[in-house]
Amino acid sequence: MYPIKRISHSEFVPIRTLNYHIRCWGEPGAGKTPLVLLHGWMDVAASFQFVVDALARDYFIIAPDWRGFGLTASGGADSFWFPDYLADLDALLDHYAPDTPVNLVGHSMGGNVAMLYAGLRPERIRRLINLEGFGLPDTLPTQAPARLTHWMNEVRQFHQGALKLKTYDSLDAVASRLAKNNRYLSMDKARWLANHWSAEITPGQWTILGEAAHKITSAQLYRVDEVLAVFRNIAAPTLMVEAADDSMTAWWRGQFTLAQHHERLKSVAQVETVTVPECGHMLHHDQPQAVAALLERFIA
Repeated sequence: MYPIKRISHSEFVPIRTLNYHIRCWGEPGAGKTPLVLLHGWMDVAASFQFVVDALARDYFIIAPDWRGFGLTASGGADSFWFPDYLADLDALLDHYAPDTPVNLVGHSMGGNVAMLYAGLRPERIRRLINLEGFGLPDTLPTQAPARLTHWMNEVRQFHQGALKLKTYDSLDAVASRLAKNNRYLSMDKARWLANHWSAEITPGQWTILGEAAHKITSAQLYRVDEVLAVFRNIAAPTLMVEAADDSMTAWWRGQFTLAQHHERLKSVAQVETVTVPECGHMLHHDQPQAVAALLERFIA
C-alpha cells in the first residue's frame, strides 16, 4: 500500500441543499493562500494525495468531492448539469475563502470547471492551473433535437434500472481495474486509490463511489463561442498542463484535436502551456512530483 506523507481530514459543508464532503490538508493561517483542488469525472478528492505528498511547502488545501462522487451524495439526481458545479464551487469559496483570492487547480472535468469559474468570478482567482482539462468538441444548433431525445431515453433507462455501475468482488479487483486503465499507475498507488474510489456497499461487492446518473449524456450542447466569451474574462495568470500521451486525440478520434484546444487557449490573456513527459491523462497519479513542482513554481 502506498505510504502517505501528509494526513488529510474530512469536513462536511452544507452547499446548496447538499452535504458536501471536503478533504483538507493543512490548516488555514495568516499569509496562506488557499489551494483549491478540483477532481475530474468519476474521480474523488483523495485522488490528489500523491501530488499533495510531493509538495515541498505546507499549504491549506481544500478538495471537494463533487456532487454525486466520493462521499458527496447528489440528493437523488437523475441528471447532472454542468452549471451546478460552478455554483457549488462558488458556495465552497464563500465558506472557506470569502475575502481571499485562491489558487485554483482542476483536473479534467475539474479543469473545465476551473476555467469557466475563473472567467465568471475573476476577482476570486489568484492563479489558475488546468491539468488536462480540454473541453469538448463544438456542437451545432441542429444537433439539439437528437441530443435531447437521447437524453430523455437515457433518463428513462436509468429509472428502469438499466444504467448501473459495475461492481467488484474485492478491493484488489478495483485496484486491478485502475491499473489496467493506466499503464503508468503502480499497484501500491492503485490499492490506495481503490480504498477511496470504491466502497463495500453490499457485503462482498465493492461499488465505485460515483452515482450511475453520471453516465447519462448531458442534454446541454457544448457551445464553443460561449466558452470563449468566458475565457476572455479570465484575469488570473493561467498554466495549462498537458500529458505527453495525447489522450485527447485518442479519446475524440479526430472530433476534437490538440491544435483546436490550443487555438481556444488564445482567448485566455495570460496562459503558459507545459507538457509533462511519461504520463497519461491521470498525470497527477503518474508524475506527482513533476506536477507538484510545476504547481509550486507557478503559484510562488
